[in-house]
Amino acid sequence: MSFYGVELASRLMLGTSQYPSPAILSEAIRASGAEVVTVALRRESGATLAGQGFWSIIRDLGVRALPNTAGCHSVKEAVTTAHMARELFGTPWIKLEVIGEDDTLQPDLFGLVEAARILTGDGFQVFPYMTEDLFVASKLLEAGCEVLMPWGAPIGSGRGLNNPFGLRTLRAHFPDVPLVIDAGIGLPSHAVQAMELGYDAVLLNTAVAKARDPVMMAKAFAQAIEAGRAAWQADPMEPRDMAAPSTPVIGKALLG
Repeated sequence: MSFYGVELASRLMLGTSQYPSPAILSEAIRASGAEVVTVALRRESGATLAGQGFWSIIRDLGVRALPNTAGCHSVKEAVTTAHMARELFGTPWIKLEVIGEDDTLQPDLFGLVEAARILTGDGFQVFPYMTEDLFVASKLLEAGCEVLMPWGAPIGSGRGLNNPFGLRTLRAHFPDVPLVIDAGIGLPSHAVQAMELGYDAVLLNTAVAKARDPVMMAKAFAQAIEAGRAAWQADPMEPRDMAAPSTPVIGKALLG
């Protein structure tokens, strides 16, 4: 799997918030095998250096940081945050979020496209958090994005894939674009479903961080990702409306 020319072995990406402790965060990331973790700029406090301990953990784990613009509600706010994140984390990668609705945290798709165009023009490699909208996807690609991150369901809801048809259609329309399910994943079975649709990766946070045993859940998601990807590569059978016997009936004895 490749994002902006960077080859990755793991198709599981993790968020880093809400964990019970830094030690459990570290153990969960190791157990997941994730090579990319999202980090929020607000964790780093320039005045008090309160976030330096967290940033040290990420560096020591040897994973790649994907800064995000979480909590931004305008194009200006998102662009400013992205520039600050690039300076702090030293990466052109940015997970772009422009929130348009507070109850569902649904992205502002108009602002998202505008911000993506500005940031790609500024040399960023943008990972846009979006809905499964085909038109918006095409506009984001035109704006310079090389990866798309449609939601499965609202952030933190754990509802899984609310619109499998829309996600399947998005995959079919853009077969060569890396697609990552971002948000709404609550169970390993949801991750399996995403991978069986042919998606390239899954990004999640709350499902692992808020589990009773985050480390065990991280392992479960790692296994689910592998199983779902293998199933997609094996070309699953199509569902049928009627039964189809698995045992041949030819040569079966007829009793009079």
